[in-house]
Parts: sequence; structure tokens; C-alpha cells
Amino acid sequence: MERNVVMIALFAALIAVLGLIPQITLGFGVPITAQTLGVMLAGTVLGARRGALSVLLFVLLVAIGLPLLSGGRGGLGVFASPTVGFLVGWPVAAFVTGWIVEHWRGAPLTLVAGLASVVGGIVVLYGFGVVGMSVMLDKTLLEATALVTAFIPGDALKAAIAGMLTAALAKARPASVLSRAA
Repeated sequence: MERNVVMIALFAALIAVLGLIPQITLGFGVPITAQTLGVMLAGTVLGARRGALSVLLFVLLVAIGLPLLSGGRGGLGVFASPTVGFLVGWPVAAFVTGWIVEHWRGAPLTLVAGLASVVGGIVVLYGFGVVGMSVMLDKTLLEATALVTAFIPGDALKAAIAGMLTAALAKARPASVLSRAA
């Protein structure tokens, strides 16, 4: 139990630290940040439940006003911005990513974690992000979908990095990859 709490808090902190990497803000107000890599890693390393809880903890800390998002953003105002869908979708993305890693055992972990990051950290997350952007920017779902295409190359790279980091961690310290614990 203590280990779970520590790991959940550790990954919430990792996501916050990744927010210190300078963001690149696109013309329609949505920043490209390294924090989605942390969301992917929370799922691939901690598994579905613990990964989602770590990201949910992070989102709650942002909601109470801590400036943990890239660019020092925080507070309830971020839930009224074009990024709201992505932010709300982060815990779900971590859960889906973790669930896939927990259940897909027949392939190398680098591949499993990378593809799980694509499904959870890109496909699922973009579903939330597109809806949020559509509502907040008064765009159609098709228009909002076109806007998120700028994120695909960077997020695909993050998914590959998450796969490689998860596999390297499993090789160096197998017991630390809780998503693969028996």
C-alpha cells in the first residue's frame, strides 16, 4: 500500500517536472508540452489503476491552483481553455495505456508500451482533446480534428520514448514496472 501511494505521488511529480520543459504554443492556444510523456509513462510503468490515479492527483493539484502545467498554468481557469479536453482526458489516457500493458503479454515490452502509448496517449487522448477544442473554440469536430494533427508527430515520438524507457526500466529494475507485476 505505501509503495503504491509513493509511486502515484512520484508520477504526479514527474508530470509536473516535465512541465518545466519550455512549451511551444500553437496559434490556436494549445501548447505542445512534454507532460503527455509523463501521462504515457504513468500508464506503462504503473498500470491502469495506479497510472490513472497518479494523473488524477496531478489534475486535482492543478485544479486547486498549483501552477503545475507547462508555462506555470493552474487553477480552475484551465478548465475553461482550449486545453480542457486534453486535461480531462489525461487520467483516462493513462488508464487505457496501463490496461493495454497489463494485458498484452505476447510481445516485447518496448513494442507493447509504445503501442499502448499510441492508443491511450494519442487516440484516446485526442478524442477528449478534440471535443474540448470543439466546444471551447466553437469549431466543428472536423475542424478541431484538423487542428490536432499538428500534435501527431511529437506525440508519436513521445510514445516511442515511453516504450523504450519502460522497457529499459523493466530490464534494469523489473520490480519497478508495476504494470507487468504478476
